[in-house]
Amino acid sequence: MAEYVVLSDHNAVFDDVKHLLYEGAGYVVFDFEGCEEGSTFHDLYKYSKERFPEKVFGSKEELDEFLKANKSSAASEISFSEFKLNSDGLIPCIAQDAKTGEVLMMAYMNEESYNKTLETGLMTYWSRSRQKLWTKGEESGHFQKMISLIIDCDKDTILAKVDQTGPACHTGNPTCFFTPLTEGAKTTNSDIYKVLEDVYKVIADRKVNPREGSYTNYLFNEGIDKILKKVGEECTEIVIAAKNPDPKEIKYEIADFLYHAMVLMVEKNVSWDEIADELARRE
Repeated sequence: MAEYVVLSDHNAVFDDVKHLLYEGAGYVVFDFEGCEEGSTFHDLYKYSKERFPEKVFGSKEELDEFLKANKSSAASEISFSEFKLNSDGLIPCIAQDAKTGEVLMMAYMNEESYNKTLETGLMTYWSRSRQKLWTKGEESGHFQKMISLIIDCDKDTILAKVDQTGPACHTGNPTCFFTPLTEGAKTTNSDIYKVLEDVYKVIADRKVNPREGSYTNYLFNEGIDKILKKVGEECTEIVIAAKNPDPKEIKYEIADFLYHAMVLMVEKNVSWDEIADELARRE
């Protein structure tokens, strides 16, 4: 079971609940012993439960029931014996980045590798060339954490949504699908999450591997006060641009702000995943 923290300080405030969750607690269980109904601690519980409905619970029993129900609903009703396998007893599995939607690679699974994937949470395949199981990343360190497994309508192909560490391809490319055969109509990159994540990774790399003449490194070298000053200036520029009837100006200023905000995120070690999680909690 995921780790949980019991909150028994009846003088706690909402920031205390947030800090517990942000610092790694899987769940927060409120301890009402000695606390009267209608107290500020009860009000804190109600507000915290509203903000974090799947993270905050009023008792250990309530948490256990939630975890049991969640585990049951997540369990697959389709057994491996129902999959349509090829002549070698294998089923192709396509790995897709769960965050960006990018197709990373294709490999094969047999029942043993499928069960090991479910057991460990790490994508494990069957190597046809070596005739043995292999967990993606066992040699390179570029593991694939399983987010979900989905079977197609014919039950002959698995789609694995994964959290990929490092590049997926043994060549060092982010994906195995990098060799173009032909091109059709040109399209723009409209996957905003991938764009933001890619820019964030470049900024983070600049901090670790500085480049001479880099504006990003200039900001890091100047420190947090300079970064905050630029973020504030860009906010003002957005306000000014919004008064301008030309939409191009505000698009430019918002993009500029997002860049400087990402510099701040890297400086404070905040990821887009954490921002996405916080926004999702507010839905």
